[in-house]
Amino acid sequence: MQEILNRAAAVRLVIFDVDGVLTDGKLFFDDQGREYKSFHARDGHGIKLLRRTGVEVAVISGRKAESVGRRMASLGIEHVYQGQENKLAALEDLCGRLGLRHEQIAHVGDDLLDLPLMRRVGLSVAVADAHCSILNYAHWRTTLRGGEGAAREVCDLVMRAQGTLNGIIESYF
Repeated sequence: MQEILNRAAAVRLVIFDVDGVLTDGKLFFDDQGREYKSFHARDGHGIKLLRRTGVEVAVISGRKAESVGRRMASLGIEHVYQGQENKLAALEDLCGRLGLRHEQIAHVGDDLLDLPLMRRVGLSVAVADAHCSILNYAHWRTTLRGGEGAAREVCDLVMRAQGTLNGIIESYF
């Protein structure tokens, strides 16, 4: 676990996949073809807390949905890449924009589209219900499933490793 904490201590950007990570992976469509997604409030709060500590957050998703843009805007996430079949291009764009090295980035994923990022970043995380094909490439695995608090677990891990979690908790007293 110390190696994971060391990796998390260096993180300056956490990249989340959306479907299967920030959501449970289910896709809902109404009769008009509009897509709906369900996001966990605790994940959103964890992201807001992590951003308060100065760690940047981004999403890179293979799919594109209006609801994702709305949710990310409500969380203050400025770096939103949707419809990215080649997630590496988005990673390199983020590195250039933010002046970061791969070792300063964590990525949270659940399936094969996430594998190229997981192999490049300093801390790769798979959610508890990730597809078995990526598990060997994750440095760490959450205990909670995608869309059910896994993102909050990652945020808490990074804050704990960086010594900011206790201060965040104490700010609520």
